[in-house]
Amino acid sequence: MHISPSHPLRRLFTDLVAKELAADHEVVVYVANLLMDFVDVDQLYRIRNAGGKRLEEVGEMLVESNPALDARSFEREREVRKHVGDYTLFLTGMFPEYVAALPRRGLRLDSFIDYIKAGKESYRIVAAFDQAQYRRVAPLFRRLAEQFESSVHGLNRVKNHLEVLRERQYQLWKNNLLSA
Repeated sequence: MHISPSHPLRRLFTDLVAKELAADHEVVVYVANLLMDFVDVDQLYRIRNAGGKRLEEVGEMLVESNPALDARSFEREREVRKHVGDYTLFLTGMFPEYVAALPRRGLRLDSFIDYIKAGKESYRIVAAFDQAQYRRVAPLFRRLAEQFESSVHGLNRVKNHLEVLRERQYQLWKNNLLSA
């Protein structure tokens, strides 16, 4: 699914992320694009194992990323670790209540995973791929690792803004319908 750069939702996400993240332009654009990507739930769960099973837990993704375990190559390690960073940033920033509830959800592997630690570590590993075609983007992932907690906090404020906007829109529709 491709959403144009001028789409109103992309502009909204970019404006909110720029307002709420104390980060440079490159980080702001990356995080806003992440929000756009994850509008499509298939992108949120795009990592699959060798058998084609959709991986929905960070623990499963970490196993999939490990070259000593399931990862087929270092390229695969980078791909999955990038996704782990993105996934944990998104969930801890936009749905902290989901992450907070993980320990109470039974004996799932993610009940024992620290999402912040896994996200920071994953972005650090992605940043370590700083050769050839990845040389230019490695510093971005280093900054994402360094600014992980502040980015989570900024995304939580973005979420709050979106909730206010949703409530305002609902009230507008309600008032228009009741006055008709």
